[in-house]
Amino acid sequence: MSTDRDAPRPASSFGTAAVAYAEHRPDYAAAAVRWTLRVAPGPRVLDLGAGTGKLTAALLDPAVVPGAEVVAVEPDPAMLAELRRGLPGVRALAGSAESIPLPDGSVDAVLAGNALHWFDLAVAGPEIARVLVPGGVLAGLWNLLDDDVAWVDGLAGASGAAAVGPRDTPTAWRRATADLLPPAGDAWSGRAERAEFPHGQRRTADSLVATLATRAGVLVMPEPERAATTRRIRAYLAGRQETAHGEFTLPMRTGVLRTRRT
Repeated sequence: MSTDRDAPRPASSFGTAAVAYAEHRPDYAAAAVRWTLRVAPGPRVLDLGAGTGKLTAALLDPAVVPGAEVVAVEPDPAMLAELRRGLPGVRALAGSAESIPLPDGSVDAVLAGNALHWFDLAVAGPEIARVLVPGGVLAGLWNLLDDDVAWVDGLAGASGAAAVGPRDTPTAWRRATADLLPPAGDAWSGRAERAEFPHGQRRTADSLVATLATRAGVLVMPEPERAATTRRIRAYLAGRQETAHGEFTLPMRTGVLRTRRT
């Protein structure tokens, strides 16, 4: 008999859908990645909580970040295996934000793609500061559904909070991440810089349903509830002119929250 104790926790649920995550989750706006690293003191970048390598791939693209020296760290074995399969040339290590397998002062920037909110910053803040050089950058990047677009706003309502959650639209993201960065102290400046960049992803109704199915809130649902959520999303997309037939662009933004190590 299963109990609540047996149910997967959202932060550790993604490995159950690692292949789907790699296939369906979006990349990050190139302009957002460039802005994030514009003030980094050097080329060495850690993608922390790297998942299947969505952000890692952007960091390795010389058209996005010329000359970056990239290492990826990911705690989930299934996600890490998918990262290594998709990006076989990258240095990819098992580890977590709370226990980073790198030496002191070994990177110039630490980036986290849709992951910073999962970190225990009471532990991870000092650990990230340890591996950063003085003046180094810590930044979180999130892909957000642009609910200024009417049909996307309707999708957020139809999907429910599990599929489109408290950091998945711009206004909700600004509110949910207001106090997310490590506070000012011996290691951190306490200055938070925030920016948003237009982005988009080519989708069909089927692939958008598959994308939303990789959200943590959906992954931990009991199967009957997950099936009902999927049916509700499909019905909404089938009823919208923008999404009922063939491919369309899902309007998005990439949001960035950035601070510096003192």
